[in-house]
Amino acid sequence: MIRILLMRHGNVDVMGRVVYGRMPGVHLNEEGKRQAEAAAHAIRERYRLNQVVSSPMERALETAKIVAGPQNLDVITEAAFNELDVGEWIGKTTEELRNAEEWKRYNRVRSLYAPPGGESLLNVQRRSWGALERICHRKTEGTVAVVTHGDVIRSLLLLFLGAPLDHILRLEVSPGSLSEVILGQGEPLIRGVNEIF
Repeated sequence: MIRILLMRHGNVDVMGRVVYGRMPGVHLNEEGKRQAEAAAHAIRERYRLNQVVSSPMERALETAKIVAGPQNLDVITEAAFNELDVGEWIGKTTEELRNAEEWKRYNRVRSLYAPPGGESLLNVQRRSWGALERICHRKTEGTVAVVTHGDVIRSLLLLFLGAPLDHILRLEVSPGSLSEVILGQGEPLIRGVNEIF
């Protein structure tokens, strides 16, 4: 049995205002650092981590280092846990996109549409699940923290639930939150979603 702790990175200044996707230079703000430290403390109290794996984005790596620190672990970077590629929408405000037909269509039917020049949510789900499978093949037991992004976590949870990707906005995955999944004993078992510290 492998316990996977899916953790969303902490808060950043552009969250909720700008479609930042893989925009470089987006770092944790003070609230984000506090969220990461609170999660790191809670994780240390409950679990002995065997590994911390992170998306390559700065905000995820910063969060992962805070989580790994108290357990004296190095952070492993895994590109498959990277943020959704938002293509031409990168850097645009949600206000700019609000009335765009492509934006409306994308948010209605995420299973069929991708941002212009970007990546489909189905691809996000496929690549992140592939990375979890590789972790499970390397380890037969233990606890692995995976620090990644909201859409990556939501897409994985929908996969484990057998639910359509079009329902992605029905799942709350807050900055700094933790969702727990048990893999390796038949069907995936979701033990918790969106725990906030």
